[in-house]
Amino acid sequence: MTDIRLFIYTLTSEDDGRKFQDILLRRFHFSRKILQKLKIGENVWVDGQFTYLTSRGHAGQTLSVNIQDDASATVPGEPLPIDILYEDDLFLAVNKPPGQVVHPNARYQSGTLANAVLGYWENKGESRPFRPISRIDRNTSGIVLIAKSRYAHQQLASLSAKNEVEKIYLGLVQGKIPLDEGTWSTPIRLKAGSKIQRIAAPDGQPALTLYRIIESYKDYTLMQFTLVTGRTHQIRVHAQASGHPLLGDDLYGGSLEYIQRQALHCHSYAFRHPMTSREVKIIAPLPEDMWSLIDH
Repeated sequence: MTDIRLFIYTLTSEDDGRKFQDILLRRFHFSRKILQKLKIGENVWVDGQFTYLTSRGHAGQTLSVNIQDDASATVPGEPLPIDILYEDDLFLAVNKPPGQVVHPNARYQSGTLANAVLGYWENKGESRPFRPISRIDRNTSGIVLIAKSRYAHQQLASLSAKNEVEKIYLGLVQGKIPLDEGTWSTPIRLKAGSKIQRIAAPDGQPALTLYRIIESYKDYTLMQFTLVTGRTHQIRVHAQASGHPLLGDDLYGGSLEYIQRQALHCHSYAFRHPMTSREVKIIAPLPEDMWSLIDH
């Protein structure tokens, strides 16, 4: 695993005379909050010498920035099983099983993915906050990507805002879909009187899901979903609105005949790494309960 605790950049002629904080803000999308943190202590160097963010640079200089996080964990770690799909110095990707909550709450105070991840880090002698870049529902399985620092989290958030992160889900819906591929674009909002359930409604927030049929079976269809927006319960609500709810999703009209949880799995996560610029693609295989339906 490459050590990338430092952000390193060689200034070009376009950077000549510009303040280092402006270069980091405009060219590399460092947030203002991160820049303020960098001003505390010695975190920025030019050609190996400490410098201030307000200093001006010159072409050919090498700018180095400490992007490690000194914040400590806020959730207790637990020695729980964890299925790691990918890890480097900025990110950790975990294959979450169905039934596990991502972060502790009033009802689930232990046994969560956060407890498992922090227990894993503690066993390695590391301490940092749990910063999931995206969350999935308790009964949805698959990839949860976690940032190891404030910088890593902010960079992926910036890529997501520009639609440069691709997340693909696999799901089994009831019945057969008439079109091989298409889009679901009905807006989504919270259902009146509920704190959890969403509905498709004209006065909701814009929501866009791309879908493609992978295989049709007698009573259900295996589908691929690509999220363009990321509304809460988006795929589940759009599937219900289409007349083909996810198997097992009783909150949104799905039958419990074949499976006891929504048959939805975050299958792949792809993005360009903010430090190395290489393409990262993470794959999580389908869990056993969904495979058994396909085999059946």
